[in-house]
Amino acid sequence: MERLKQLFREYAGVEAGEVLELTSSGSNRRYFRMKSGKLSLIGAIGTSREENHAFINLAHHFHKQNLNVPEVLAVSDDEMEYLQEDLGDDQLYMLVKNGREAGDYSREEVDMLCKAVSKLPEIQFKGAEGLDFGVCYPDSEFNERMVNFDLNYFKYCFLKATGLEFNEVRLQDDFDILRQDLMSAAGNTFMYRDFQARNVMMKDGEPYFIDFQGGRKGPIYYDVASFIWQARSRFSQELKDILIESYLESLKKFTDVDENDFREKLRIFVLFRTLQVLGAYGFRGYFEKKPHFLGSVPYALGSLKKLIAVPFTRYPYLNDVLDRLTRLHHLYEVADDKRLTVSINSFAYKRGIPLDKTGNGGGYVFDCRAINNPGKYEHYRQFNGMDKEVIDFLEEDGEILTFLENVYNMVDAHVQRFQERKFTNLQVNFGCTGGQHRSVYCAEHLAEHLSRKFDVKISVSHRELGIEKQL
Repeated sequence: MERLKQLFREYAGVEAGEVLELTSSGSNRRYFRMKSGKLSLIGAIGTSREENHAFINLAHHFHKQNLNVPEVLAVSDDEMEYLQEDLGDDQLYMLVKNGREAGDYSREEVDMLCKAVSKLPEIQFKGAEGLDFGVCYPDSEFNERMVNFDLNYFKYCFLKATGLEFNEVRLQDDFDILRQDLMSAAGNTFMYRDFQARNVMMKDGEPYFIDFQGGRKGPIYYDVASFIWQARSRFSQELKDILIESYLESLKKFTDVDENDFREKLRIFVLFRTLQVLGAYGFRGYFEKKPHFLGSVPYALGSLKKLIAVPFTRYPYLNDVLDRLTRLHHLYEVADDKRLTVSINSFAYKRGIPLDKTGNGGGYVFDCRAINNPGKYEHYRQFNGMDKEVIDFLEEDGEILTFLENVYNMVDAHVQRFQERKFTNLQVNFGCTGGQHRSVYCAEHLAEHLSRKFDVKISVSHRELGIEKQL
């Protein structure tokens, strides 16, 4: 962190007055919003120099191509830390949350999704112009080795774990044909590889792309399949067709398009991506014993069942295996989630400390009343600890950030030990005078911190605001 602050100081000529760690969505890199006055940058600390090197070089190249990516502004000598443009907080994944949860997307949500997928050909074609693919990590291109790895991932980490009987030799024969078909579609374009709504930020109404460090030279179909057939997105067939049309209209600006040929090849990549995703769910669920990943299996199997409704005649044995797989009823039963549940509450002391409904007792009660209180001022009484006005007030002197760092250290140790001992519940309470500002801010930030760092279930209750939610 000190080296990142030094990098900010060298770039901006001033100290970073505010430093707030951001949720990293599963990435190994840690991200921080660093501010001084009106200047706001994102600082990143990576764990892999090669991965950082790939992102930094790709970002520089894409920025020169006038693509919507964050500009990298400063890099440490060893490339383990860097500063980049702050694109704000409007992640596409969260902006379409209502549609994803309901399975019914509003016109505004559809428009944002269409904008994102319409921008994809730009990074695929313009991004590839003059690009040295040698900077890509861990491989420079989509190749047979990658295909073999992912197909075996599906076979060994998911298919075998289900107990379904199959002839491995006959399955491999179809895998070989599928691999040939996938490789025949490879081109000289940039394959994002992790093109999903979590990696799209909306700024001034336009989509910007992040986390493309795993990209390489490869086929355009892979990214379209990744985005439109993401299992939990719950896109209707009508919406999938709309998104494909949006992509094709933009694609025609860069190359001639035979739409029938495009759809046939896309369908093969949808199959490949579905197998790849099931392999990942199997590994995380069956082998790493993280049952919530198995909760995504029914969504993926539902998509697979629709996909093979029109059989893949070039892969008859694989098609038969997948048909039998989608008929295994026990795969649609969501496994009991036995992860540790951390219950985080905000409250007002005048109404007493929240009860522990689990009967476990223990946990933490943190008194936030020593922190400067925005509730003393009339202007802030209409807001709560989730509003920007209160957040800015609390973070201005950094007092609450220091308080939370100490909280994180204590709670982290508790969570880790509870996980080791297979405990099921931990309660953490934050109290203040009115239960609306300081305690709410702290509860929200601890929830974000724990969701980023640990594989736990989190419930948040703001008692005085009447708000309850699950993370």
